[in-house]
Amino acid sequence: MPQLNFQTPSSGKVRLGHISKQGNRYLRWLLVLGASTLMRHARGRTSVTAGWINGLLARRPASVVRTAIANKLARIAWAVLQDEQGYRASAAAAA
Repeated sequence: MPQLNFQTPSSGKVRLGHISKQGNRYLRWLLVLGASTLMRHARGRTSVTAGWINGLLARRPASVVRTAIANKLARIAWAVLQDEQGYRASAAAAA
């Protein structure tokens, strides 16, 4: 899994980091490919995730949105692996 710099505390506020290029290239490529697929799937849809993606696409270039989605997918995968539980969509939608 790509190395994730999760928490950088700054003046009492915790900021989430980025996906570094030090990790597995193939895994990073798969995350970006999955993000591209989600972007394509979100256009014209009204789900919570599609709304978030379409909102980002309205404000940012597609390449930045693709990276943001890949980052979110990596965070979800990391959280699932850390908790050793299955993915709960209801908890993800609440966050």
